[in-house]
Amino acid sequence: MGIQEVRNYFREKGLKHEILEFNASTATVELAARAVGVEPGMIAKTMSFKLRNNEVILVLTAGDKRVDNKKFKATFHSKGKMLNHDEVVEITGHPVGGVCPFGLKNDLPVFLDISLQEYEYVYPAAGSPNSAVKLTPAELQNITSGQWVDVCN
Repeated sequence: MGIQEVRNYFREKGLKHEILEFNASTATVELAARAVGVEPGMIAKTMSFKLRNNEVILVLTAGDKRVDNKKFKATFHSKGKMLNHDEVVEITGHPVGGVCPFGLKNDLPVFLDISLQEYEYVYPAAGSPNSAVKLTPAELQNITSGQWVDVCN
């Protein structure tokens, strides 16, 4: 599971984006920004939430933003509970620190916070805690079929 599934996903979709791998960890926004050499906001962090009806969704935000609970609840009509480490691996197929919206074990709805649109390029993980891929926000939306939302403060 993880980076190989992302590689397979990109190959199957005919995507030519290079998956970047680093010797250093990219498991946190700060570590990823340092490894990639960009500001923290350009790291597209992927968070997995369980909604009241047990539906699991992925929400990607700019790395320097925090989810606003009131906006989240208004958007999804539910409080969101973040998955624990075991649930993340079981449901997404990716390890914590490498979760991304590509090559998922299960088909999950993807939501992209508008904070990502502040940047020309963003860097989501690519299935491992030492990987990333450089995408424009439009490419990210196109690849994931993600829906734009406003859930950050």
